Amino acid sequence: MENDDYQPHLRRHKNSYLKWTESKVLEFLELLLDLVEDVPESLEKPTAYKSSILKWATESSSSEALISGSSAKSESTDKMLSMRTQRPANAKHKPPKQLHPQDQQQQPQQQQPATPQKQAMSADERKATKKSLVIVVAIFVASLTAMFYVYAIFPELNASEKQHLKIPRDIQDAKMLAKVLDRYKDMYYFEVMFGVVVAYVFLQTFAIPGSLFLSILLGFLYKFPIALFLICFCSALGASLCYTLSNLVGRRLIRHFWPKKTNEWSRHVQEYRESLFNYMLFLRMTPILPNWFINLASPVIGVPLHIFALGTFCGVAPPSVIAIQAGKTLQKMTSSSEAFSWTSMGVLTLCACASLLPGLLKNRFKKKSA
Repeated sequence: MENDDYQPHLRRHKNSYLKWTESKVLEFLELLLDLVEDVPESLEKPTAYKSSILKWATESSSSEALISGSSAKSESTDKMLSMRTQRPANAKHKPPKQLHPQDQQQQPQQQQPATPQKQAMSADERKATKKSLVIVVAIFVASLTAMFYVYAIFPELNASEKQHLKIPRDIQDAKMLAKVLDRYKDMYYFEVMFGVVVAYVFLQTFAIPGSLFLSILLGFLYKFPIALFLICFCSALGASLCYTLSNLVGRRLIRHFWPKKTNEWSRHVQEYRESLFNYMLFLRMTPILPNWFINLASPVIGVPLHIFALGTFCGVAPPSVIAIQAGKTLQKMTSSSEAFSWTSMGVLTLCACASLLPGLLKNRFKKKSA
């Protein structure tokens, strides 16, 4: 009884399996017919081509349901074959394109992705690299020597004053250093000035934070014209030295890590080459890009050194005015953010926009004349 009851169940599963197999085989046949682009000329009738495929399907299957299903789908197959084989009377069978022997050798090379291989440096490149490293080391050693020389020629300080003779990291360090330097400024005027200038240039050259506190310190120690000139001079000199270091060593690194950005900025520099000075002023007046990034990226994207140095000297003047004014009230300040108010930021924005006007007008007149 159990076997008799189970037979219909097996037949149902068998029929469903045969139907599923039939559908899959027919899908394969339709896909095969779609992939056939040109029927061979030896087969004059599409039915012969179709019957050969169906014969293969019949022989490969032992199910009568599959054969009957294949014959039931013959009309759709006939239509597909007729669409494939309908060609103009003057159409000729195109033989497959034969590649030239050289093309056959180049084809596998094009398919393989090009992997950059490390090439040995030439004698000139090795010489240039050694020269660049020697110059960088010489600049660093000269900067350290100048810092030690400043410390050596400085007047004798007591223990409580020596602990404050360091590069300021916050507004409290700037306050304590200002008290120490103000005590010796009148008697050792040039020594104090030389020490602050060397420290300022050192920070700018090696992109070390802290130059803002030295700007406020110069505003506290000296009169406005002297403080403004010293800040602009130190910023331009230190940025130019950082430019030189980047040109010697950092060019390859920046182009390696940011190739797309570097190429994009280089195109902009070439497009607005006549207005680079105005754009340098704008970048120095606004905090859109940090100064250390401008110093490192400028030689890589092709900004000339003389435009870079002059733009830096003039561009840092408006922010330096604000820092000098803050230096006059240094002892009352509790944070460096107090140096920049909304009014001062508005003035800087106006100055930055005004610096762009000549370049924009020049480019506009140039396009109209063209």
